[in-house]
Amino acid sequence: MTSPQTIPPEIGWIGVGKMGNPMATRLIEAGHKLTICDPVVENRASLVARGAQVSVTAGDVAARCSLIFVTIPNDAVLAELIDDGDDRTGLMTQLAAGSVVVEMSTVSPQLSERVARILARRGVGYLRCPISGSTTLARAGKLTALASGDQTAWEVASPYLDIVAARKFYLGPGEEARYMKLVLNTLVGATSSILGEALVLGERGGLTPAQMMEVITESAVASPLIAYKKEMIAQMDFSPAFSVTQMIKDFTLITEAGRDKQVPMFVANMILQQYTAASNAGYSEQDFFALFDWMRVAGGLADPA
Repeated sequence: MTSPQTIPPEIGWIGVGKMGNPMATRLIEAGHKLTICDPVVENRASLVARGAQVSVTAGDVAARCSLIFVTIPNDAVLAELIDDGDDRTGLMTQLAAGSVVVEMSTVSPQLSERVARILARRGVGYLRCPISGSTTLARAGKLTALASGDQTAWEVASPYLDIVAARKFYLGPGEEARYMKLVLNTLVGATSSILGEALVLGERGGLTPAQMMEVITESAVASPLIAYKKEMIAQMDFSPAFSVTQMIKDFTLITEAGRDKQVPMFVANMILQQYTAASNAGYSEQDFFALFDWMRVAGGLADPA
């Protein structure tokens, strides 16, 4: 396995969208050379302006770089990435033994296990490293990195993770980080649901959302997440930081993981149905805290959008 001292200064980054772009930007600003791959020109533009090199295919990135970060949208994209068998362009066929892949997306533990088996056969270090935090935190380097997998891959990636994350946790040799991300996302998504229900009750009792958020953020149930959403709710402006559609994707992963591990997920399944209903009602691309507005409509406090 490659040691931190032998990793070349050029780093690969596959997928530089909403979260990948600000993280990759921080690495460039720290003086690292990046080779990036993303099909969307707009995603690449700001990084190219900062000096990043562009590879047309993921396989080209693997041929040039022995440390590769991956931030992609979902299981389908990751599966396509690892199943591409083209000798010239495929990621897996171009990865050299001893290289390290740091996969930072929110994907299913089941798919991640398959990735691990494929990479192990090629002698490639695999770090599962989903991240927790917003795009704002990503740009500020204040994300939380949840890591598990190959210990040496963790040692190789750690100095670079310090540039993009304020906190990092190594949780074990397998899929522990994937499950930890699902645990956090369960709590995040559930917060919107229960807070929305509580706010509708309070509004029915004569309180305004702004009044309630002022008190809630100074109470025993205050949290960084609720504080972050305080003005959004007070202003009823649900411009998306993380959309209802994205939360449906995450809660689908959560409930499927529960079925796989035979864990009854009564509340999570109900919350998934709430997000699905809100999406069907026109909230799909609004912030997931728009669940409150959807509940207001259902409670007769507002007209449908």
